[in-house]
Amino acid sequence: MVSDMRSGERYAERMTLPLAGWLAVIVIAVIAAALSNLGDMRWWRVTASLVILVAPVVGAWWLSRLRVSVVEADGEVWLHVDDAMLPMSAVAEIEVLEPVAYSDALGVALHPLTFVVQRPWINRGLRIVLDDPEDPTPSWVIASRRPERLRDALAPALEGRSASPSGPRG
Repeated sequence: MVSDMRSGERYAERMTLPLAGWLAVIVIAVIAAALSNLGDMRWWRVTASLVILVAPVVGAWWLSRLRVSVVEADGEVWLHVDDAMLPMSAVAEIEVLEPVAYSDALGVALHPLTFVVQRPWINRGLRIVLDDPEDPTPSWVIASRRPERLRDALAPALEGRSASPSGPRG
């Protein structure tokens, strides 16, 4: 698990649900719980109402826990998305996706082996094209509220590598 503060961290973002989303989840949970009980206070209806009340809130919290960070460790820059890690040495290109391009990137033309991390309440992100012949994953598409800052945190490692003499990587 990635800690909240880490030495060498260049960027960190949590994909939290916005306040309006939390309000909607709570209102829908309360209404569903009230309708499931209908004033009958038998223990199984009260228990079902509590489950119906708590489950959407726990689900929304679980979806909001995802963390994206850029960490420099042992001279290598890594992109961490939840528990997935990508070294910048395997990256060929980074592209910021604005809302329309992001939507298109997630559409039917998306390669089936693309690694995708998205949340419906975030409409922007990055496409990271990989350059690793041993990895079948062609790219990553990652949601981000601040894709320019995420790209800027990743770009120096990519620029530093491309400035080095080209040749086979071993």
